[in-house]
Amino acid sequence: MKLNYHHLFYFWNVAKTGHLTRAAESLHVSQSALSGQIRKLEDSLGYELFVREGRRLRLSEAGRVAFGYAEDIFRQGEELTALFSSGTQTNRESLKVGAVATLSRNFQEGFLKPLLGREDLELSIQSGTLEDLLRRLSANRLDLVLSNQPVHGDEENPWRSRRIARQSVSVIGPPGATDAKTFPELLTERSLIVPGQENNIRHAFDQLCDYHKLSPRIVAEVDDMAMMRLLARDTRHFAVLPPVVVRDELQAGSLFDYGALPGVFEEFYAVSIRRQFEPPLLTSLLSQPSEELLTRSSNWSF
Repeated sequence: MKLNYHHLFYFWNVAKTGHLTRAAESLHVSQSALSGQIRKLEDSLGYELFVREGRRLRLSEAGRVAFGYAEDIFRQGEELTALFSSGTQTNRESLKVGAVATLSRNFQEGFLKPLLGREDLELSIQSGTLEDLLRRLSANRLDLVLSNQPVHGDEENPWRSRRIARQSVSVIGPPGATDAKTFPELLTERSLIVPGQENNIRHAFDQLCDYHKLSPRIVAEVDDMAMMRLLARDTRHFAVLPPVVVRDELQAGSLFDYGALPGVFEEFYAVSIRRQFEPPLLTSLLSQPSEELLTRSSNWSF
């Protein structure tokens, strides 16, 4: 069997848009002609590449595999053009990672550290809501999503969710600001900055307070961990945070970890598309020891 790259190019464009009509318009061909070209590709490969959902097309498992190869093939074609036009050869891999906007930047850096500084890799990091990132993942616009909550896949969305790290949540504050050294006094002596209502940490924190009949003084509810880090650093208030968020401040001594809250954790998940053959780059990232992800320094050596 000889692969028809013209058919593959048409398939690649339809897969990127998820819509036959839009792809036909961008390629300046009729919808029926485009559909016929894709059917010929499916016949030659022996697999259906799309699953129809109304007017939209969703990639099948075979389609996702074919799309990955098509991405590499046509990216190398662009590199070939660049080589002859500029005289330089890029020959770079690519990886597109999405991260929930509220996820710790320190954790994201620690997870991606093995890839930083690689000249042969084009790394794209995107942020957004979990729902938006999962849509991009299903449309093959992302290779991996980092989240602080698990995701359950199904036949329509074959997501695979893996817990890659877990850390206790602590009461963080300025050093020497309180005589209270143990729970629950830590939660009643000072005003607190806490995560927003939709955060899993906040749910566990509220349950802990309810169980012990505590009524802490909450001065701020903050959805974004980067903002919580700034408020913890620049105010005299205490914050309910995973230590990885303020790792640099703890190491420098500008903040102090007054102790972990019992039963309150933040978990970190990597969500990908379930596939038979996982790209080696993802396999390497997902095999990292969880302890290293939480303790790596942000001072990268390239």
